[in-house]
Amino acid sequence: MIFQIGNRKINSKENPLIIAEIGINHNGNIDLAIEIADSAIKSGAEILKHQTHIPDEEMSVEAKKTIPGNSKKSIYNIIKSCALSESDERKLMNYIKSKKKIFISTPFSKAAVDRLIKFDIPAFKIGSGEWNNLELIKYICKFKKPIIMSTGMSYLNQLIPTINYINKKKIPLALMHCTNLYPTPLEKSRLNSITQMLKIFKKNIIGYSDHTVGLYGCFTALSLGALIIEKHYIDSHSRKGPDVSCSMDKNQLKELIRASKLIKASLPGKKEPLKEERVTMNFAFSSVVSKRSIMIGETLTRKNICLKRPGNGHFNSKDFLKILGKKTRKNIKKNVQIKKNDIS
Repeated sequence: MIFQIGNRKINSKENPLIIAEIGINHNGNIDLAIEIADSAIKSGAEILKHQTHIPDEEMSVEAKKTIPGNSKKSIYNIIKSCALSESDERKLMNYIKSKKKIFISTPFSKAAVDRLIKFDIPAFKIGSGEWNNLELIKYICKFKKPIIMSTGMSYLNQLIPTINYINKKKIPLALMHCTNLYPTPLEKSRLNSITQMLKIFKKNIIGYSDHTVGLYGCFTALSLGALIIEKHYIDSHSRKGPDVSCSMDKNQLKELIRASKLIKASLPGKKEPLKEERVTMNFAFSSVVSKRSIMIGETLTRKNICLKRPGNGHFNSKDFLKILGKKTRKNIKKNVQIKKNDIS
């Protein structure tokens, strides 16, 4: 199945897609949101992702007493203070589109889905907190738009009902390995999950949503075959925000985009010598050589022959055992390659 967001194709032939997530790092300030988006665009971002929060539609009153592990505020108060109004979010989207870039977002409620449908976004992102919310996912699927779904806080078998539902609807689906710690210690990333997912979910694009500090997790994910990398973005780490600690800045985004292309270029091929390596093989490999002067009629043994560089002689290392016991047909000087007409 073709996976495409707007005019951007995602497959093994294309460069990996790097998604810069503005998220809620703007703290509810539309001017700051646009400033952050502009920085990401200037740093090379193709797709920018937002989070569409309508607090009272996505959270109950209990959320006012629920404190995330990385905060002293309730999740309700965090989201309430960071949510953009519909008009402000549209303004952010329009700015991104005016720069010929792609805007997508994560809805956390059906009301948020409705808003994004009015915006005519080209794809939905489903967060790790919603992969098991089939009511929301079924509603999203009605609109037949491509879906990128994070899979944090799950066992692989738990994901299957949701994945099967989306696949049966013939909706393009990308699955993102994710660890939902903010920030995530690198040793908790479990990036071998990407290898598992590639083997099991062969119909789907596999990617990685990163919450570690720095880029090492992203580089590793790309090397394992991730075709999409999503990471929070901030223009400067001097800013304050809910996800700044696990965000990349403008220089890191540039480096990630550059590295993604280099890593992609380094992966194809199989274990075999290259034609271009012949010049190196000639001097790096070894040939059978006389250890001392050898007289005509002598038997070749480990006492009078050995292996030495270069490897452009008549007999190389794989021939060594074959010519042991052969007799010489002529006198051979010390420290020269043994030739075919030297032995009988």
